Amino acid sequence: MTPSPLTTLAATDLHSYIAVMILITMAVVFGIFNVLASLVIGPRRDGPTKSASYESGMDAIGTARKRFNIRFYMIAMIFLVFDIEIIFLYPWAVTFPNLVHGSDQSFLWLARILFFVFTTVIAYLYGIRKGVFKFD
Repeated sequence: MTPSPLTTLAATDLHSYIAVMILITMAVVFGIFNVLASLVIGPRRDGPTKSASYESGMDAIGTARKRFNIRFYMIAMIFLVFDIEIIFLYPWAVTFPNLVHGSDQSFLWLARILFFVFTTVIAYLYGIRKGVFKFD
């Protein structure tokens, strides 16, 4: 009895994923092995120094309820705006060259991305005008 073309096609598709499955299995085994090895081999020292807060080479001084200037948050938000803009620009940059040159669709895609970039520039200029980037 000969195998059907559908069975052969399914076997070929699964066969092409064996390398990916091996790679995923190796990554999972490596991660589990490292966690277990650090639990077994690693030192177990507890104390007040190890339990203390520590960040960027500085010991914690004072309370965590300190007020920060709103400019720090504004810069973070502007960073997110530009970061998300890049996320949207990648698919556009991949798709735009494949459109028919000079068609109405290509002009529409170009107008959309120019509007998107224009609104981002307006947000940036608004931040400059409000003095968000000035640190006294």
